[in-house]
Amino acid sequence: MPPIEIKVHRQSALLELIYADQSFTLSAEFLRVHSPSAEVQGHGPGQATVQVGKKLVAFKNVIPQGHYAIKIEFSDGHDSGIYSWEYLRTLGEHQADYWTTYLASLEAIGGSREPAFIALS
Repeated sequence: MPPIEIKVHRQSALLELIYADQSFTLSAEFLRVHSPSAEVQGHGPGQATVQVGKKLVAFKNVIPQGHYAIKIEFSDGHDSGIYSWEYLRTLGEHQADYWTTYLASLEAIGGSREPAFIALS
């Protein structure tokens, strides 16, 4: 079921999803590192790639995909993930656990949330 309202807070890099029964606020960084794209998730089980250096990523554009999803274009150039309403709700409902798992995965590879450099555009 789609949210009844979506708010993109560009300055704070937050996406607010408002449902009839609850709401979720997801950061651009969280959405970027959990992109449903093959680039992030891989093409099968165990092929996901831990995303590093995404702390400062922002929303470039949020584009509706019919009545079933949104496509998010990020400031780092990533734009291949299609976020279904179901996937977004799952991210919202499990945000704390997914974030903890992400941070543990990042630590396990010696990665950092901090970008290696800041590109000026």
